Amino acid sequence: MSESMILHHYESSPFAEKIRLMFGYTSSSWQSLPSPAWPPRPNVDPLSGGYRRIPIAQQGADIFCDSALIAQEIAVAANQPALDPYKVDGAALELMQEAQGDGFFAAITSVSAPKLLGTMIMNFGPVGTYRFVKDRSGILDGGTTTAKPAKDARNVMSGIFDNLERVLGDSEWLGGSAPSAPDFAVYHPIWLHLSCGGKLPPAAKNVLRWYEAVSAFGHGQRTEINQGDAFASAKNAEPRPLPASDLSCEFEIGQSLEIQPEDYGVVPVTGSLAAITAERVILKRETQEFGTLHVHFPRAAYALRSAAAG
Repeated sequence: MSESMILHHYESSPFAEKIRLMFGYTSSSWQSLPSPAWPPRPNVDPLSGGYRRIPIAQQGADIFCDSALIAQEIAVAANQPALDPYKVDGAALELMQEAQGDGFFAAITSVSAPKLLGTMIMNFGPVGTYRFVKDRSGILDGGTTTAKPAKDARNVMSGIFDNLERVLGDSEWLGGSAPSAPDFAVYHPIWLHLSCGGKLPPAAKNVLRWYEAVSAFGHGQRTEINQGDAFASAKNAEPRPLPASDLSCEFEIGQSLEIQPEDYGVVPVTGSLAAITAERVILKRETQEFGTLHVHFPRAAYALRSAAAG
């Protein structure tokens, strides 16, 4: 990558692990700014406008929300188009959608309660575990995602493992002969499952071989920074040039809008529409501390509406 990206993340975040491994695969240098595992996140909320989910990436005055867009940014910067999740189709896309949809929450709820509690206490301590559980208990409110009972979650994970074992019996990687976006997208809920005390099926030899190969990419060249560094980067930069907008969009450039995920973590961010393409929405936020910021969101699976309607 030509310009070092700042990643606002926390260590046990599975979506952040997906991005960290992409940095490793592309031998990228990046800047790490650890965030709290639950809101508020003072290191990044003033930049993103309060976007609920994590990780968030930053390059100067451009802020990227959702790991799909962050992956696309890495793909372009590292000249690795196979890492762009928007270029995936067919069976590989179905695997990605299953793993990052039902598989993400099933990775957690399929693990026994004692193991899950022990993992959280180890990661966050007793007080942190209470805060984490309290925060996550409401994360599905207002969204389209529903948590599955433990038995159903175990069936989801079993189906994912079976599909992976079959696909990886014919191919070294999920997208063919080289690593691509599906490998990282499918890996991270399994990483979450194992981190919470889950296990791979004993017969899943191909999955184990693939999992170890993805793990071996590491995290690239990581440099720790602080909140002041990230804020200075935003303050001292101008947003990059905007892409051409989709003229068929129902909203007008400059219109005040709210955007939020549809599935979970449905906390809106407000700004004026700077640009909209087939894949992303860019809101302009005028701030006293940083000047103009451009906050990027995926267009798919995000609800966009007039700010006056809320």
